[in-house]
Amino acid sequence: MKKIILINGLIAGALVSLMLLITQYIFRANDTTLDYGMLIGFSTMIISLSLIFVAVKTYRDRHQNGVITFGKAFQIGILLAVIASFMYATTWEIYFNTAGSDFVAWYTKAQMDKLVQEGASEAELTEMKTSLDSMATIYQNPLMRFSMTLMEIFPVGLIITLISAGLLRKKEVLPA
Repeated sequence: MKKIILINGLIAGALVSLMLLITQYIFRANDTTLDYGMLIGFSTMIISLSLIFVAVKTYRDRHQNGVITFGKAFQIGILLAVIASFMYATTWEIYFNTAGSDFVAWYTKAQMDKLVQEGASEAELTEMKTSLDSMATIYQNPLMRFSMTLMEIFPVGLIITLISAGLLRKKEVLPA
């Protein structure tokens, strides 16, 4: 079980981390893609974390003779999600402290420019600037930043874990 969790967790973490870096490059090269950032980000997470389903099914079919409880399936999935989430958040920290050190300024400018292009009122611009400045203050704290990054991906892993455990659970059929 440990080997399945570790291998699939590392693969999922590597995939989602690689996509994080690729999308940051794409977003910075073309600000218009920032509009699709959430869609791209969550799609990437879902695809990468689909390995939770694969890991649970593999463990059930190869090591449990086709039988697995919801609890055991949940345990496998959640541990895999933890590994992938920590890899994702660690990748963001490394990126943020190296190539992405200007992320907050870049993101603030991109959001403000978008509002201006959409014809936002002065009040809307002021409200957005206040919100972005508040985020920037929180983002200066590495622990808060790491926690916020974990909270981007971990809930996705939790949902996929619950779905996988529910779909793949199988009780042992007792002979009649």
